[in-house]
Amino acid sequence: MTRVVYVNGRYLPYAQAGVHVEDRGFQFADAIYEVCEVNGGRIVDETRHMDRLERSLGELRIAMPMSRRALGLVLREVIRRNRVRTGLVYLQVTRGTAPRDFPFPAGEVTPTVVCLARRVDDARRDARATNGIAIKTLPDIRWGRCDIKTVMLLPAVLAKAAAEKEGAQEAWFVDPDGFVTEGASSNAWIVERSGMIVTRPAGNAILPGVTRRTLVDVLDREKIPFTERPFSVDEALAAREAFITSASGTVMPVVAIDKVPIGDGRPGELTRRLRSIFHQAAELSP
Repeated sequence: MTRVVYVNGRYLPYAQAGVHVEDRGFQFADAIYEVCEVNGGRIVDETRHMDRLERSLGELRIAMPMSRRALGLVLREVIRRNRVRTGLVYLQVTRGTAPRDFPFPAGEVTPTVVCLARRVDDARRDARATNGIAIKTLPDIRWGRCDIKTVMLLPAVLAKAAAEKEGAQEAWFVDPDGFVTEGASSNAWIVERSGMIVTRPAGNAILPGVTRRTLVDVLDREKIPFTERPFSVDEALAAREAFITSASGTVMPVVAIDKVPIGDGRPGELTRRLRSIFHQAAELSP
């Protein structure tokens, strides 16, 4: 479990870590976050995560709390202090603390920075990939700027709970036109019967996943055909394979959607191949 947490310049024991009760991240979800995979003690795709962090902060008009180099040092120190070799490192930046009011605080407010790291049971994650996961589809009730990685995740929490209730491990959101947007905590992909890989294009409706972007590099390098376009639930149900991408699971096979088997109901050959070669294209931090 997490042993040490970074909070605003201090490395604190987990039980003592906290933020002010009027922190705007706590009261308004006025905050953004990043989750990076840790592989062999090294951060995966750090540059792209920092690029997205800066973009999200800019979209919400929150100042960068420190330089990218300084943030990188914090991430590494938290990973080191928690002795994480395989796992995740979480970074959250809020607008800061101010008396509760909807408008942005007047004057300069210092952003709040929190960072923690946790180990992941690699064997358990690999076992899940070997078996594949099930998906439940739900109407997309989120706001219109899903491209910003905010901590406003209540729709995802409710979707995950609904999926778990039906024995599924992830939820896919579906827009009013019947097209899949993305997962509650992942990007969604299908493999057509022709072998063409399909995923929704980046835009305000989905988060521009870092793992998604790196997988596109893999597809380009391996000359595997893919296209970025919306796909429907019916298309997904008729697909040869399906999978999700995320920092916590890299490439994870999907074997059922709404209790309907995908393909032969087992992780597909192409999905398994992509999972096996993913880290060959990913950036590993020094």
